[in-house]
Amino acid sequence: MPTEDFIIELFCQVDDKMLNATKHSQATLFPSEVVTLALLFALKGRGHRAFYRWLINNWLHFFPQLPHRTRLFRLFNTHRSWVEHFMAGPSLIGVIDSYGIELIHPRREGRSPKQIGKKGLSNQWWIVGGKLCLLLNHLGLVVGWDVDTANVYDGSAFQHLVEAVAKDMLVFADPILPNRAGIRLI
Repeated sequence: MPTEDFIIELFCQVDDKMLNATKHSQATLFPSEVVTLALLFALKGRGHRAFYRWLINNWLHFFPQLPHRTRLFRLFNTHRSWVEHFMAGPSLIGVIDSYGIELIHPRREGRSPKQIGKKGLSNQWWIVGGKLCLLLNHLGLVVGWDVDTANVYDGSAFQHLVEAVAKDMLVFADPILPNRAGIRLI
């Protein structure tokens, strides 16, 4: 599928889900455009500057009211609650697991005052970074997610994801998540 067709299809699917989101009177982009651009940024997997350059050079005709790079990424951050429109519903069974994201090598820990993330264990490896936890339904669609630093214990940091769907869903997890509040974890 050509990139142009993919962007159009992505925008149409996003726009169908964002019916209740209204545009601010001073905004230059509609909510569907902001979410489409944020999804493209996540899918592209590049840095802020490289993504913005790619957008300006190739796709400015799709988004003619594109704000400056820093403003665009502030929009992504302030409107991240719109992600909830795209979450799948809980089903009878589901799976939860966390994944470590190593940002720097553990030997380089503490060398920079701007270090992001902390040192912790992930899959029996020491990493310096964070953890991404996903709760999936039986179709593999994301029901809930959360992030935290790598030094947190999965059982306490991500338990709230399971508690939110405990009445609707039987959640399978690694054995390190404790059984709290009568939640059945296998």
